[in-house]
Amino acid sequence: MSTKPVRNVVLVHGGFVDGSGWQRVHRLLTDDGFRVSVVQNPTRSLDGDVAATEQILDAQDGPTILVGHSYGGVVVTEAGNHDGVAALVYIAAFAPDKGESVGSLIADPEPGAPVPPILPPIDGFLFLDREKFHASFAADLPSAEAEFMADAQVPWGVDALGGTVTEPAWRRKPSWYLVATDDRMIPPAAQRAMAQRAGSTVTGTDASHAVYVSQPEAVADLVKQAAAVTGS
Repeated sequence: MSTKPVRNVVLVHGGFVDGSGWQRVHRLLTDDGFRVSVVQNPTRSLDGDVAATEQILDAQDGPTILVGHSYGGVVVTEAGNHDGVAALVYIAAFAPDKGESVGSLIADPEPGAPVPPILPPIDGFLFLDREKFHASFAADLPSAEAEFMADAQVPWGVDALGGTVTEPAWRRKPSWYLVATDDRMIPPAAQRAMAQRAGSTVTGTDASHAVYVSQPEAVADLVKQAAAVTGS
């Protein structure tokens, strides 16, 4: 572990959204003196998103906390092998093992578990059902904000959904995990199971899948905790 205080943070968004959703988290962290960068990963393929993340990591001036939400957890699991990454933080995220993808992790849901309202692919890209977006993705946000997110969806590539991890960074780097206990995209039980497997330090908060938007304080606090412990 580094003995230099970790002050760099890189934020990686998930599928169907872009990096602007990190605005509140970004503000909280920068107000506390962190240097924060937001990856605008295209979500067309896992390889492409890892490359986009590594480009931002290459630009950091020291050890970095790498944060991923949802599908962004797959990206940081692979990109976290970058030498500059000191720790990983998963925010209601997928934390796959070697050979796993989002597709494989959601293939066999538990009976009664919420199923994301993903529409059939069109030309290799996925969207969420607009009418179900609020309840499934962002139930704890005002309806107007959730409707905007639904209308501003970024096409999520089938190749990104199926992209498999080759070397999970959590096997050799410390990690933290924030479970969103009211999540209807990734079941909370699945989140806890992935966090336990990864050996993550786990905390939880009553929030939807859009916890990074609705509960930015909880997200920022966990990032600060990872930075403090990793840099001690």
